[in-house]
Amino acid sequence: MTIGMHRRALLGSVLALGACAAVGPDPNALPTPAVPAGFAEGEGTATPAPTAFWSGYNDATLNGLIGQGMGQSFDIMAAGERIRAAQADLEGTAVLASQLGGTGTAGRERSGGDGIAAATANTATLSASVVFDLFGGARRAREGARASLQSARADAQTVRLAWLAEVIAAYADARLYQQALALTRDTISAREGTLEVTRNSRSVGIATEYDVAQTEALLQTARADLPNYEAQFNAQVYRLSTLLNQQSAPLMAQMRGRSAPLRTPPGPGTGVPADLLRSRPDIRAAQADYAAALAAVGVATADLLPAIQLTGTVSDSRGATNWGFGPGLSLPVLNQGALQATRARRLSEAREAEIAWKSAIAAAVEDVQTAQSNLRRYRQRAATLDAAAASYDRAYALARQNFEEGALALVDLLEADRSRASARLAAAQARNAAAKEWATLQIATGAGSR
Repeated sequence: MTIGMHRRALLGSVLALGACAAVGPDPNALPTPAVPAGFAEGEGTATPAPTAFWSGYNDATLNGLIGQGMGQSFDIMAAGERIRAAQADLEGTAVLASQLGGTGTAGRERSGGDGIAAATANTATLSASVVFDLFGGARRAREGARASLQSARADAQTVRLAWLAEVIAAYADARLYQQALALTRDTISAREGTLEVTRNSRSVGIATEYDVAQTEALLQTARADLPNYEAQFNAQVYRLSTLLNQQSAPLMAQMRGRSAPLRTPPGPGTGVPADLLRSRPDIRAAQADYAAALAAVGVATADLLPAIQLTGTVSDSRGATNWGFGPGLSLPVLNQGALQATRARRLSEAREAEIAWKSAIAAAVEDVQTAQSNLRRYRQRAATLDAAAASYDRAYALARQNFEEGALALVDLLEADRSRASARLAAAQARNAAAKEWATLQIATGAGSR
């Protein structure tokens, strides 16, 4: 058998190997993870739609702020750039890696002795090589890049949800502090009236100076709460300004123009845990990371195996054209130890990615169940505190009437005043907590990620 026949046989054998499936685990055939059949306190199977769930609050200002801010949020824009970077990585991969290069020179050379004219010799060389993806290493690299792109897209949706949670929480808290300011001003007005009655009673000898001092102290305590609530309101507006990437001055003016707190909408439906595999972007990102890690194992496995390269050159020198073409076989022998260590590391990273994927699923189920439990109990607490606040309102009205008629001591009126103010603020805080937890449950199910 001639040397040429040996080369052809070698090339045929290697190309036959290249027709085999890509080495390493298949990143497109992930196992089906185990999830519970239902949530612990599930009341139905209605699946939340991945739409603008925040419109359920029926708050036009909130809807407008989210609509404006979503396109200019720093976090969301940064996530978009990570998607573009992953797309560039994917475009940089290919099943066949090829190289094409060329060199050209021109110069003058002298031959012979003196008196012989110098001659100009031009030379040019063009070379090309193609590396065959015998064992699917390049294919696995492309699959890994594709999985990384999917992960980047899912991460962007996770960033969007986190941004929505922060915007809604800041907006709700700003409205809460506005309501606290209104309640406190109402309390101040009532206590100013009580102080006036007490001073009048002191002038006719019915009340004492101690009574006046107590009433004044309670009034000043309420007045001292105003700067605190104003500072808290301003802080939430400034937080919104950063989240929305808007100027704070016009946003402050807009927020001061309306003070209605968020109300908890009905629902939402939570579906079943299996829905989270599709609706939760953090789970999809972890799944894509696992697939990318498996693809990296395939790349490392392919690096352990032989590689073939077809190389061709064409050169022209002094009018004579020469060419050459033939295969070259690369056998990774001396660096097997390092390559084996790299593959072992990639296997460990793949197992870690699988654990992270399963952990993300478990955490998502926990998120839904916790938010579901919280929302139910926050609603109950808000309803109970609303009833308590209404009772304290009636008690205070009766106490004030009796005090003005001389049938109730000042100390009892002041106690009824303190209880009323505390109950009204506690009820407002409970309603706000329930309103925010409604959004938390929506986000926990993946609603709003698209």
